[in-house]
Amino acid sequence: MRNIALSILLALSIGATTTASSQTPQPSAPALDPAWKVPEVIAFTGIKKGDKVADIVGARLTASLAEAVGPTGKVYAVETAEVVKGHAQIMDMMKALAAKSPNVIVSADPVATPLPAGLDAVFIRQNYHDLYDKFMGPADVPAFNKAVFAALKPGGVYVILDHSAAAGSGIAATDTLHRIDPARVKADVLAAGFKFDGESSILANAGDDHTKVVFDPSVRNHTDQFLYRFKKPK
Repeated sequence: MRNIALSILLALSIGATTTASSQTPQPSAPALDPAWKVPEVIAFTGIKKGDKVADIVGARLTASLAEAVGPTGKVYAVETAEVVKGHAQIMDMMKALAAKSPNVIVSADPVATPLPAGLDAVFIRQNYHDLYDKFMGPADVPAFNKAVFAALKPGGVYVILDHSAAAGSGIAATDTLHRIDPARVKADVLAAGFKFDGESSILANAGDDHTKVVFDPSVRNHTDQFLYRFKKPK
């Protein structure tokens, strides 16, 4: 839990260095670590101007998503009460981001709370595995995925980016290494009624043997990551 909070705070502190005092109502997203491949990730989601997007445990890419949807779109930064508990400063910093980007709406409701309706996309970056961990309840993951399905418009997409665990390990490493078996994620989401719509290897790293915690300096920001896109049938 502490590592998650620190990661969010670090990301937001990077965002706080964006240029201030612009006359433009929609500020540009902050410069981010090139290793995150943000433009490529955003392109993979298919998000466009005017879209409504839920960013689950939003932080590092929230400003970039807000820029992608533009002033006519909305980004719902769903921080969840479970993550915010004991870390109120996260909400303070996210609200500061929302003050700069009027199309960002921040919430801290329990993870079981229904998402806003009529979404074009739901994005969860490096936090799907946390749904299985004690500090999140753990969450009722099948119910969460069904809630995502219900919130999306027909044809809407559910995009999951996370740290890969060893094949066949299921959820065994979610609380220890902060990783999850990609096959488990795919099975979870398909069971909720989604269709698999594509994957990207842009954040894959064959040199990561999946045995180290993701915060280990030797792999931090360079873990082997999977990027999946699922679609709600029309």
